[in-house]
Amino acid sequence: GRMQNNVPLMRALGKLVSSSQPDLVLFVCEALVGNDGLDQLRMFDRALRTGGHSRKIDGIVLTKFDTVSDKVGAALTLTYESGSPIAFVGTGQ
Repeated sequence: GRMQNNVPLMRALGKLVSSSQPDLVLFVCEALVGNDGLDQLRMFDRALRTGGHSRKIDGIVLTKFDTVSDKVGAALTLTYESGSPIAFVGTGQ
């Protein structure tokens, strides 16, 4: 969430995905971060590729969706940029 600029953490996540070879890689983002979510998505995707994992994320999980107004541009931008569907939308804290 708020650690999107933590490069060592992102590097560690990339290595974790590479070594564990999961069946599904999901990007989790708070809906209320707006366009900062796009920066987080790009950094996470870059960390995956740097860690040796060749595929992109498989889906997006949006949390706190009930706290945003009826403008859902960030959700549309994330799906467009990643080419991945929204797998789950959460509400509340």
